[in-house]
Amino acid sequence: MELTDAGVLLLSHTRRVQAEGEQVLQELSQISSGAARSIKVVSSEGLAASVTPRAIAEFCKLYPQVSVHLTVLPSAEAARQVVEGTADIATVFTLGLQRDVNVEYSCPAPAYAVLSSEHPLAGKSQISLEELCRYPLSMTAKGITQRELFDIAMSMAGLTPNITLTTDHINPAMEFARSGAGVTLLSHFARNSALSEGLEFIRIDHPAFAERTAQILTMPRRRQPALVTALIQHLTELMKTS
Repeated sequence: MELTDAGVLLLSHTRRVQAEGEQVLQELSQISSGAARSIKVVSSEGLAASVTPRAIAEFCKLYPQVSVHLTVLPSAEAARQVVEGTADIATVFTLGLQRDVNVEYSCPAPAYAVLSSEHPLAGKSQISLEELCRYPLSMTAKGITQRELFDIAMSMAGLTPNITLTTDHINPAMEFARSGAGVTLLSHFARNSALSEGLEFIRIDHPAFAERTAQILTMPRRRQPALVTALIQHLTELMKTS
């Protein structure tokens, strides 16, 4: 069975009303009891390794009475939780337009080739797909936005890459590159993390890698508490300056 257009609209309205009702009751309970406010954030792995926790840390310094729960999820699942109202904020990578969500902020998040400063490709201003294919690669699993871009670019160029390591976590990918074993692909946000020491981030000479964006998502038409808005502002500012 599939919902009609009217059913989709009604479901969206019902979820929003339910989420707002639960939110108001929670805020009233917290005010009367003096309990701390809790904010749930869901984030994709690439942003959860750098920008998202840094913004949360800055926010928590200013609002010590607030507790933030951060869960790392694939971008599609993170967006779904925001749509259903089970998360307050999502920070995700995405390709194209997002449906049924409110985009609080969006910025380009191109994929870079990441490699050791001792790698033969180190020091270049940009790297071609042909050059990438000459070396072992660490890639995310299929279904992740970065892998989608990579597969599209390789298919367009008619190339066959040498994928040695497949991992959905940023730490193994960066260690793979840092060891000199090969090259991985990451966004520029990872460049500003402590994990990037000894690594170079080099642009990839193909337009497909510029198609991805990083976004902050919330539930559409939902009344946001002031503290959630404040956290969104911290996330926005850090994304702008990273």
